[in-house]
Amino acid sequence: MSNADTTKQPAVIARNLRKTYESGRVVALDDLSLDVAAGEFVAICGPSGCGKSTLLNMITCIDQPDSGSIEVFDKRVSALNAREADDYRANDVGLVFQLHNLLPHLTAIENVQTPMLGIVTDRSERAQRAAALLEQVGMTHRLNNLPTTMSGGERQRVAVARAMANRPRLILADEPTGSLDSHTGQRLLGLLTELRDATGVTLIVVTHEHAVADKADRTIRMLDGRVEG
Repeated sequence: MSNADTTKQPAVIARNLRKTYESGRVVALDDLSLDVAAGEFVAICGPSGCGKSTLLNMITCIDQPDSGSIEVFDKRVSALNAREADDYRANDVGLVFQLHNLLPHLTAIENVQTPMLGIVTDRSERAQRAAALLEQVGMTHRLNNLPTTMSGGERQRVAVARAMANRPRLILADEPTGSLDSHTGQRLLGLLTELRDATGVTLIVVTHEHAVADKADRTIRMLDGRVEG
């Protein structure tokens, strides 16, 4: 594992994270610490059960550590209450999942607008922003199509546009290419890299695929709830 770029503002600082389940019998994170610099593309790799997804849940405040702390752009997210965590996820973080999680009854442009509801009050502004994002990911021709009419790669492109809806500084992707064939997965990776280069967004991708890790600026390898090396 190469070192984080210490010349840039830190995006994520995790210190001594510990998380257990089943009354302490299962240790998901074991005194884990890491830094991610602003604008960095980091791949987090490791075998199943090593704590990768648990770490992502900590960063997104879906779950809280038993001990330790996480700061994201100077915000101590490990200490947020439920309402603050909702605001943080809505405004500061974009999420991309292995399965796109698009709403099947909404068109592409409507799906991309969903994170903006309650944040961007003007309907025309929401539509314009969503259309611009879909153009950025090469999906202008699918604005008014439902997810069921799209290929897997197209659905993931819409999911990436949705993750960018509120202009987050951090995007977290959990196995974003896991349900795609290798060619489509490579195209999606290229898209994520282009978005990072164009916007300066920080990108953290959990993956088990070497091809994904090879595209990243840096790879963090996990084993048994710890960072290796």
